[in-house]
Amino acid sequence: MRSLRTTLGAALAVVALSAGPAVAEDGGFTMKDPRITESSGLAASRAHPGVYWTHNDQDGPRVFAVDGRTGETVATVTLRGVGTPRDMEAVSVGADGAVYVGDIGDNLDGSWDHVWIYRFPEPERLRDQTVEATQYTVRYADGARNAEALMVHPVTGRVYIASKNEDGGGLYEGPARLSAGGPNVFRRIGEVPWVTDGAFSPDGRELVLRGYFSARAYAWKDGRLGAEKRLSAPLQRQSESVTYTVDGSALMFGSEGVNSTVVRVPVEREAGEPSGTPVPGGSPGSGAPGTGSPGTGAGDGGDGDGNATLGALVLAGIAVAALVWRRLRRPRG
Repeated sequence: MRSLRTTLGAALAVVALSAGPAVAEDGGFTMKDPRITESSGLAASRAHPGVYWTHNDQDGPRVFAVDGRTGETVATVTLRGVGTPRDMEAVSVGADGAVYVGDIGDNLDGSWDHVWIYRFPEPERLRDQTVEATQYTVRYADGARNAEALMVHPVTGRVYIASKNEDGGGLYEGPARLSAGGPNVFRRIGEVPWVTDGAFSPDGRELVLRGYFSARAYAWKDGRLGAEKRLSAPLQRQSESVTYTVDGSALMFGSEGVNSTVVRVPVEREAGEPSGTPVPGGSPGSGAPGTGSPGTGAGDGGDGDGNATLGALVLAGIAVAALVWRRLRRPRG
């Protein structure tokens, strides 16, 4: 619902302006391409370290490769062999070296009985080009729903979708292999909060899900959600996307809007916790140059008076957004 998303963004802007920057942006970047106005998904390239794939949600069948050092678009890739997208909300790079685009949004919250996934191999050379893509039809076993998060596991190659709902969504598992010949049924395997995007760590041992106001990491074992922990996440005007850097050392949080900023947040590991290094065969190198410095958590992660104040501001923003949501959903007389 576009009006709701705009209002949510305004509420977040009020909170952000009141609180000031919450997370250090060292190693982040700003998207400079004026065509990128609704960056709804973000994925670190495996074939080209330091490059990130993104796309608009309302657009033709195309994606942009953005240099994480400069914020400049280094390639525009147009997809041939697919239909007209309805609402592209997510992008992920799979174990097969292909880019998966999730045309899975439904602003009418379950009005379409099917959605689509587009898949194309990562180009060897980054330049403007048209590529052949495969289109997969997706249905949910328990009925149509809205979703903005699509994640491809970096080891098994299995595709997962997290639905988006005010009262919490579901995590859906696709078939072991997607088929272009018929509907691919995704089945609910877990409960998740209000999710706008998600990403697996490069080693496949952790799944991060973000929403408008927070981010959470889940241990991932045997294809199921495990222990949960809250993460430090930046306050952004419209919190839409997240991905790991290709080396697993940091998370990159993105937002919508012209000249939107991607914020780099170093991954904090506890003693004895896996480092999140890439799986064998993955591309070496960091997803974004620069060491970056850990910042102060945004309501979820840190301690101290500053975070307590910030947490109160975030709660105020949530209250405003919830009030607007309820008003928008009231029947019009």
